[in-house]
Amino acid sequence: MLPSPLCVVGARPAAVVNEEIRALLLATGGWLYGESRARYEVLVAEWTRAVAAERACGEIDVAA
Repeated sequence: MLPSPLCVVGARPAAVVNEEIRALLLATGGWLYGESRARYEVLVAEWTRAVAAERACGEIDVAA
């Protein structure tokens, strides 16, 4: 059986992306404007893909 197309080599785990989202929100005090808003939207999209991939393929190990 072929692996799911959601299984992406080199994708970061959802937990790692989630921590980056949390750090961004802490750094901005929860106020997202301009570049911080754009970065947040990119991270949320990446997190969504990572969660879908983990559900389809199992958890992705953090690269050393």
